Amino acid sequence: MSPTKLLPSFIFASRWIQAPLYIGLVIAQIVYVWLFMVELAHLVHGMFGDHRMTETDVMLIVLGLIDVVMVANLLIMVIVGGYETFVSRLHLDEHPDQPEWLSHVNAGVLKIKLSTAIIGISSIHLLKSFINAGALTEHTLLWQVVIHMVFIISALAMAMVDKIMTQTLILQHDNH
Repeated sequence: MSPTKLLPSFIFASRWIQAPLYIGLVIAQIVYVWLFMVELAHLVHGMFGDHRMTETDVMLIVLGLIDVVMVANLLIMVIVGGYETFVSRLHLDEHPDQPEWLSHVNAGVLKIKLSTAIIGISSIHLLKSFINAGALTEHTLLWQVVIHMVFIISALAMAMVDKIMTQTLILQHDNH
């Protein structure tokens, strides 16, 4: 193979260096399943144990469970979408469980989906903080709201940039 073909082939093959990263995220997913089960056991024990939980305690644990699920969903989007976009095709076209979003995933779509998931996770954290506001300082609550708003503004900015880039690509395609 000539050097002019060897270097591009080598660079293209380097995408496989990312495969262990995705395997690591699968392991992180397993850790989140474990955390979910521990929290669920805590909830069940709290409901039927000697010390009854208050409605607020139950709500905080349930929001924690929802938070774990949302982070796990974020992991799936990164694992499946990232692998498909940056490493190799998964060849799931005929699979009955193929996620609907995977058929049109690209780096831009993935960024928007991840931003939306991060906002959802941030919303759950903020709700937990508001429910438990008595245990937090006003300063902490203020910063959590500010950070949440930064996530929202960032997601809107990414969506606008993605829309502008998509429209530019369509115009360029139409002009040629």
